[in-house]
Amino acid sequence: MSTASSQTPVNDAIRRAEIDVSLRHPVMFFFTSGAAWLAVAILLGIISSAKVHSPGFLDGCAFLTYGRVQSAHISALVYGWGCQAAFGSLVWLMARLSRQECRAAGLILVAGHVWNLAVSLGIFAILAGKGTGMPWMEFPVFAWVPMLASYFLIALWSMVQFKVRPAGHVFISQWYILAALIWFPWVFATAHIMIHGFSGNPVMDAAINAWYRSALIFLFFLPTGIAAAYYLIPKVTGRPVYSYSLSMLGFWSLAILGPWAGMQKLTGAPIPNFLPYLGAAATILIAVPAIAVGVNLLKTAAGAPDTVVNSPTLRFTVAGVICLLVVAIACVFLNNPAILPGTQFSMAGYGFDLLVLYAFFSFIAFGMIYFVVPRITRREWLSSRLIKMHFFLSVYGVALVVLVALFGGAMQGIGLEAFKQPFEDAMTRAYPYAVATTLAWCFLLFSNVFFFFHLTLMWLRLGRRSSHPTLLGVHHDDEMHDAIHGPEGDIDNGGPGSATAHSH
Repeated sequence: MSTASSQTPVNDAIRRAEIDVSLRHPVMFFFTSGAAWLAVAILLGIISSAKVHSPGFLDGCAFLTYGRVQSAHISALVYGWGCQAAFGSLVWLMARLSRQECRAAGLILVAGHVWNLAVSLGIFAILAGKGTGMPWMEFPVFAWVPMLASYFLIALWSMVQFKVRPAGHVFISQWYILAALIWFPWVFATAHIMIHGFSGNPVMDAAINAWYRSALIFLFFLPTGIAAAYYLIPKVTGRPVYSYSLSMLGFWSLAILGPWAGMQKLTGAPIPNFLPYLGAAATILIAVPAIAVGVNLLKTAAGAPDTVVNSPTLRFTVAGVICLLVVAIACVFLNNPAILPGTQFSMAGYGFDLLVLYAFFSFIAFGMIYFVVPRITRREWLSSRLIKMHFFLSVYGVALVVLVALFGGAMQGIGLEAFKQPFEDAMTRAYPYAVATTLAWCFLLFSNVFFFFHLTLMWLRLGRRSSHPTLLGVHHDDEMHDAIHGPEGDIDNGGPGSATAHSH
């Protein structure tokens, strides 16, 4: 993954610092506004979850009915937090890997504001009862055009940076970045045009919607998280990627299988019978790239166990990679023909979405933020204690909400398939799992309050001035800092040129 560089270490450090300064405002905007939307999404998740086991909760507010709040919760999580965390990561990664400063930071910042405005209006419209009723596509038609336009302005300059980069090796992360940048507008535009532009057949609309949800997961959030993990783990540990062959297998299997998944959500619907089973088979086979990437990255990180324990970046990133292996298991389990019909209308689908969006993607996004923010603000994180609380509360909350939703969905599905029993039987089976889900969202809300507070202080440049990273271990002496971090483990607060050379 490394190439020989003709630059001196001092010139290389100066170049990195110039790139970071050029991206400071758009990247911090995406990360901070995304964190704010994550808090909103979690709060809406608590309300919607509470309404499942306590239907009378806030029943006097028409805009807080379950259907509206649940749709607003998912939309805020996907487009408010997920997409903006992805945009910040992709823009910064491509600039760093292409060795190019950003010359359109103002334009990207404007596009980011347009994206946020469209998401805000879309959320208000959903709560006002103007949603489309299509999962993950609930925003009214007026929102998706400015969202797509702002996306092109955000992504365009990353494509230009890749085009004009110095000749040489294309890094593994760049494969996934380019794929995510190209797949997102294809999936987003195709689904919205087909449903909003050529609507007419409700069954086909449902089929396209099912494909859209799956494609956004497997062709945007999955490659974005993998791109960040392939950058962070070798970078912080100072070790090369374990296997280039596994990297190739993971990328091309995802590119071939990802577009075919999704239709399994329509099992039993009046569509050609082979389509749901084709979708189920493709989703089961997603386990191949997930396992290839997960094993490759964990074998890379295994050579530096102390770094994984003490680095905030690696602790979150490795946790996300482990969750990628859980995604592989869930793909096989939930899409088994014996299980699929019983779980397709239960909480299990919601649990799978959270497994990918939060347990995998968000954990790696947190790791990315803990790595990038000190470099573009030239300040270090104020408190290792706040980072630890963010990590442990996130782990407990995500583990609880995902496991409860998956197994609670399976129990609910058994109740739904028991046709001779009253419908209340299925609700009774799901009741304790719904209560546990509400408790899990409360854990996540607390964790993200600490995270958002910490991140805001960093954007205000109120972090501590230090040439050493904030570590989570009990020892903080200079010897430890030098021992556990890779070539770019320390930030160069002493000024451009004070950092050591690195391999990218």
